[in-house]
Amino acid sequence: MVASIVVLCGGVGAARFLEGVVRAVDPATVTAIVNVADDAEFHGLHVSPDIDTVLYTLAGVVDPVHGWGVRDDTHVVQDALARLGRDIWFQLGDRDLATHLHRTALLREGVPLSEITARIARSLGVRVHVAPSSDERQATMVRTDDGWLAFQDYFVRRRQRDTVREVRFDGAATAARGVLEAIADASVVLVAPSNPIVSIGPILAVKGVRDALSRTRAPIVAVSPIIGGEALKGPAAAMLASLGHEVSPVGVARLYSDFLDVMVIDERDAALVAQVESSGARAVVAPTIMIDLAAKERLARIALDAAGAPARA
Repeated sequence: MVASIVVLCGGVGAARFLEGVVRAVDPATVTAIVNVADDAEFHGLHVSPDIDTVLYTLAGVVDPVHGWGVRDDTHVVQDALARLGRDIWFQLGDRDLATHLHRTALLREGVPLSEITARIARSLGVRVHVAPSSDERQATMVRTDDGWLAFQDYFVRRRQRDTVREVRFDGAATAARGVLEAIADASVVLVAPSNPIVSIGPILAVKGVRDALSRTRAPIVAVSPIIGGEALKGPAAAMLASLGHEVSPVGVARLYSDFLDVMVIDERDAALVAQVESSGARAVVAPTIMIDLAAKERLARIALDAAGAPARA
């Protein structure tokens, strides 16, 4: 039986981790279940930031500086919108806009997001099965001292300056077709080093997902996104702290404690092995900073090895 690898994914960190995974195993055996709660509408178009970041990265066309968007993209349309007085705080390049135009048109025709994502993946030559966690709308909302904000308002428009007091996920009652089955049939489940609150959290909030993870016979391995008390990118550390969680791999392991088997932690956090294991997961210490493609592949192989999964030579 061919091993099937399921990876729970947010955006940039998960996409970089997937670059390593597809060098360690056959990409066709990988299913990436991707957060949709960051999705939003801009200029009348449905934008799926995490899905597109994963697709562009696996296709080799992602902007290497930002980790999102299309490499060497132009912004002619955005500039024209600005001259017309439109607010362009959410940057969309011209080739990126083509993706959103295509997705929005198909959604209006009644095509599910999962099928649209599969079509875009094929057009980009991506062999990984990239699956939205849900075909339904889901929205991450964060409560700050100024009240509730949509995630992109908090994350992009306000540049994560607000202290997050509470998080909720609106919508997305059911998983997309095949998501629960992929988890149930997996040989290995990997949780990418993504924000556990607002990247992995929305996936776990989709009905049936957390239960499927608890019931699957596959070993579940997570890579900690927190290294030495900090997140390498994004607001994960600040969010964990403001919501009352320990800002360390220990805090992340506790959030996943009902289903997690192994937590891969960075060498800087080696002293926390016993505390991580007190949550019920075995700890594996390894270099986890993905500075280049070789480091991404090494980390993927370490995670797969921790699960007892065979990798390609």
